[in-house]
This record gives sequence, structure tokens and C-alpha cells, in this order.
Amino acid sequence: MAHHTPAQFPAPTTSTSPDNALPTLDIHPSRPVLIAGPTASGKSALALHIAQMQGGVVVNADALQVFDGWRVLTARPDDADLAAAPHALYGHVPFDQDYSVGDWLRDLAPLLNGARPIIVGGTGLYFSALTDGLAEIPPIDAQTRMMGDARSREDMLADLDDATRARIDTQNPMRVQRAWEVLFQTGRGLAVWQDDTPPPLLPLPDCTPIVLDAPKDWLTPRIAQRFDLMLNGGALDEARAMLPHWQHAYQSFKAIGAPELIAHLQGQKTLDDAREAAVIASRQYAKRQRTWFNKRMANWHRIHMPSTELSTSIRFVS
Repeated sequence: MAHHTPAQFPAPTTSTSPDNALPTLDIHPSRPVLIAGPTASGKSALALHIAQMQGGVVVNADALQVFDGWRVLTARPDDADLAAAPHALYGHVPFDQDYSVGDWLRDLAPLLNGARPIIVGGTGLYFSALTDGLAEIPPIDAQTRMMGDARSREDMLADLDDATRARIDTQNPMRVQRAWEVLFQTGRGLAVWQDDTPPPLLPLPDCTPIVLDAPKDWLTPRIAQRFDLMLNGGALDEARAMLPHWQHAYQSFKAIGAPELIAHLQGQKTLDDAREAAVIASRQYAKRQRTWFNKRMANWHRIHMPSTELSTSIRFVS
């Protein structure tokens, strides 16, 4: 059972914002809602709140919550959340399979023709592909993937063209390897492919886009609190169940906390050391997320957390 750090959202109001507040954002039931935010910022709670107030389907935009096997550790919706509103694209991919942003767009496309989607997650690349379009890059073959797995991040970065290096998160090993694989297999840099991109599946002007702005001093203790809730909620048992299947190359095993808890079960770390390493990794990931959102989502409506005055930040429109 997943455990979420509590996030309370007040009942909606139709009053206008005070003069010193951000403009009130109208939430229309006919418009898709996009909610991005760093880990542990409360974005899933906001998505569920909107779904309960206005209806709609909560759709996952987190690259690790798509996999089965790590429900607790990736903070996938728990049974109470699933009973409160429809959810989609959570835990639907076997843990031993690869899954790309292109796969996510293909899975998402039919959902855009049904009930209003409330798309929520922390994977900025998913949102960029959705609202800006995604280059139609050929699938990477297994041999190229194995070669990438064997190379260091620094070596792969050195091979990349300047334009690609400037666009990707160079601190993210998965993004660096993806860019290197594209260059190696196709002979064209990722930036070249991106510049030849088809129209987006869901243009930003057709959505209500929200970013939760979570300051470091507020978010840091929440990250530690949530990992402790995960441990209390069965994360170690989950890791124990996954131990026989452990493969460093699996995308799903890159979930924050997974390598650390596996190392503990293998006798390489104490539980306290594993916890501390996972919390640090979460803080570092949140920093990368904030950097991405600030750079790529300047036109999104920002809600500053903790949002004790959310009722004056958003307004539900019938």
C-alpha cells in the first residue's frame, strides 16, 4: 500500500484573489489539466482533489510509476485513492520491460478522447513531449543498449554534439545514455531529431497547466518523512520480493530507494545508511526537477507550496 505525505486542500470558492496574491486560475471541467511538481510536493493529492470536485481521470506522468513491482517505493496511488477517482497508466508495464516517452504518448493518446484527463507527474520530459511534440526516433536495438550500459556517463557526454549536450540534463544518467544511444544508432544527434518534430498531441494552449513551486526548505523534511512512511508501509518487504529479479539494467529498478534497499538486503548497507542514501538521492532528484520546471515551464501557472490558500489560487468553474 502506497503512502503519501498528507496534503490538505480547502474546499473551492468563487471569491476573487486578494490584490497581493497570484491571479486565480479557473479550472474548467472540459479542459485537460496538467500538474507537474517535484517529488513529495503534493501534486497527486491536488490531482485527486480536482477529480473529486469536477470529475475526470487521473493519468500518470511519472516515468517510474508506470511499472509494476514498486508500488510503495514509487508512491503509486493506494487503494483509497483508486476508489476515490478513476486512475490510468499506473503500474501497467511489467517491471522487466523498457518503456519510453514514445510508449507513454501512445498509451495516453486514446485516453484524450474519453473523460477529461488530469495528467500528473514529475517527469518533465513526458510533459514536454505531450505539449511540444516528440521526435520520431527509431527504437534503440539491444546491442546499442548494452554498449550504452557499459559506458560511463562522462564518456558518453564527451561523444555528444554541443547542441544535444546543451539541451539534456547532463546529471541524469538515463538522459545522457538515451542521447548517446540515439547518436550511435542513427548517426544524428538528439537535438537534430528534436528540431524535426511533428505537432504535439496536446498543445499547451488547450490545457490548464499547473506547476507546484516547492521551496527547498519546505520540501526537504517532507522527502524524509515520505521515505519513512514508505518504510513503515512495506517498502523493505517490496524490495525483498524484488530481490530475486534484481537487474541493474532494468529501468524500473532505477526507482529512488530501490538500489539502496537492495544493497541493504545484500548486506552492503545498514538500513539507516540505505535510508539516508535514498533521502539524499530524492533531494538531488527534486533539485533537478525544479531546474527543469523553471527552465521549461515558464508559461505554466505556478502554485506556491505550502498552499494554505489554495482556495484563492484555483477556482472551479462549472
